[in-house]
Amino acid sequence: MNPKKLSNLHKIGAVSSLSGVPTPTLRVWEQRYQTFQPQKTESKHRLFTDDDVLKATLLKRLTEQGHGISNIANLSTTDLNNLLQQQQETNQRKARTGLQGQSASVAVIGLTLAARIESKKFTLSFNNQAIRITDIFENLTQALATTFQTKTQILLIHTNSLDAGVQVDIHRLAKINNSLQVIVLYNYGQEPIIESMKRSGMIVRREPLSDSDLADLINSLRMVDTESSAAHLPSGTIIPARKYDDIELLRLSGISSDILCECPRHVAEIITQLASFEQYSRDCLNKSTEDAHLHSYLSTVSGSARALFESALEMVAKHEGIDLRALSK
Repeated sequence: MNPKKLSNLHKIGAVSSLSGVPTPTLRVWEQRYQTFQPQKTESKHRLFTDDDVLKATLLKRLTEQGHGISNIANLSTTDLNNLLQQQQETNQRKARTGLQGQSASVAVIGLTLAARIESKKFTLSFNNQAIRITDIFENLTQALATTFQTKTQILLIHTNSLDAGVQVDIHRLAKINNSLQVIVLYNYGQEPIIESMKRSGMIVRREPLSDSDLADLINSLRMVDTESSAAHLPSGTIIPARKYDDIELLRLSGISSDILCECPRHVAEIITQLASFEQYSRDCLNKSTEDAHLHSYLSTVSGSARALFESALEMVAKHEGIDLRALSK
């Protein structure tokens, strides 16, 4: 058997650990309902795929909510995910009026990452904030070749290696689907690529990342309920990624020196400072577990202010006759 393929296969004990389903239950589901068709090694050990891990996780969540295993055992992971999201939205509507409108839509690239996000353990670490998994893909290639079921606010991506080619694919995927934010988890990466992606507004973190830290990262993208932001960016919505990087804002500062009004330069400087603090707050999320919620809040506040000032910059540029599109050339 191909060693590379073996690295994506799991023994039944690992599937049990990752999904939370006891090993005897997995055996029953396999034998009675043919839920899984594991590969077998020469020594007769059964090996399960990443998709099996995700399926086991979804089945566990659904059976806990009252679905009979005989009715759902043979559904695809896509159908299981859709069923789980419908169930969660129903439960949320019963629990709190209007919560569905505050949910963050997430497309997940990476089956083991999807299994982690779908798990009850992660849901609990997310402090009861709603997220809605709209699409699940095995890898970037599959995601780029597929039309998403619905508009996705957040792309949550896992990749083993983060290089220039992967960076291009991630940017393409975000642009095609008009996603507001991108979170990339990686195992190995090139530092210049990582810094470049961060400057473009993406959140990039090296694995392993705890569930609580990942939940805080997602929470840091959601608008806080403050009087200053409510009039323009409603509470619960996703804060968009940066529109202008530091180089573009520096060019704008140079343009503004040729005209009487200094507002473009001052607004550009404020955006740069807010973006820097926003990134600083997010970088702190991994460094201190007890301060994680505070840093998440600070990142949200600075990010929402940065987004508002970007809108203000566009108004100023229009008034002064400055072509902001020329900054990226």
